[in-house]
Amino acid sequence: MTDKFDTLTDILSARYSCRAFRPDPVPRKTIEQIITAAGRVPSWCNAQPWQALITAPPETDRFRDALFAHASANSSQPDLDWPKQYVGIYRDRRRTCGWALYEAVGVAKGDRAASGAQMMENFHLFGAPHVAIITSEADLGTYGVMDTGGFITGFCLAAQALGVSTIPQAAVAGHGRFVHEFFDIPDNRLVVAAISFGYEDTSHPANSFRTERAPLGEVLDWRT
Repeated sequence: MTDKFDTLTDILSARYSCRAFRPDPVPRKTIEQIITAAGRVPSWCNAQPWQALITAPPETDRFRDALFAHASANSSQPDLDWPKQYVGIYRDRRRTCGWALYEAVGVAKGDRAASGAQMMENFHLFGAPHVAIITSEADLGTYGVMDTGGFITGFCLAAQALGVSTIPQAAVAGHGRFVHEFFDIPDNRLVVAAISFGYEDTSHPANSFRTERAPLGEVLDWRT
C-alpha cells in the first residue's frame, strides 16, 4: 500500500502546468488511455457528465489561429461565471504564481505590454499539438461542473503518468461562445475548461518554475 501511495504522490508532485510544448503529436492510443483512466473519477449518481473533444494536427493549428484572432479582437463570453474577486490569501497566491511566471520568462514588473503578450500565449495554446475541450451537461448544473473538474484532474494525472504534459486553461473557456461555434458544440454542453497537452519543451524558461502548495494548517480544520 505504501508503494501505491508513493507512486500517487510522485505523480501529483511531478505534475505542473506546462507553458511550452514540442510540436510532436501524442499517439492516439496514449490519448485514449488518458481519457479512459480519467473516466474512473467519481461523479454524482455516477452521471459522468464530462465529454472531451480532442484535436490533433492540423485541426489544432486551425483552432489555435482562429482562437488567437478572436481573443485579440473580442472580450470573453464564458459559459460559466468568472470568480467574483480574489481577496486575501487567494489574491496573494494568484499574484505569486503570476510573478513567478513573469520572472521565469524575463517580464519585468510593470511591463504591461510584455505581461499581456505572455497572457495571450494562452490563445496560442502554448504551442501544444493537442487541445481537449472539456464540457459538462448543462442540466446537471453545479454538480455536473464539479464532477467534470474531477475529470480534468484525472486527465492531468493520467497524462503525467504516461509522460504527457498538460495545462488546464480557463482562458480558453472564457471564450466559450466562440468555442461552441467553432466546434459546433450544442448549447446543452457547458464549456468548463480546455486542456492543452503534449510533450514539454524542457528548454523553454516558462517551464522552469513550480508553484507552491498551501501548508496543511491552511487546508485542514480538525474537529475533535
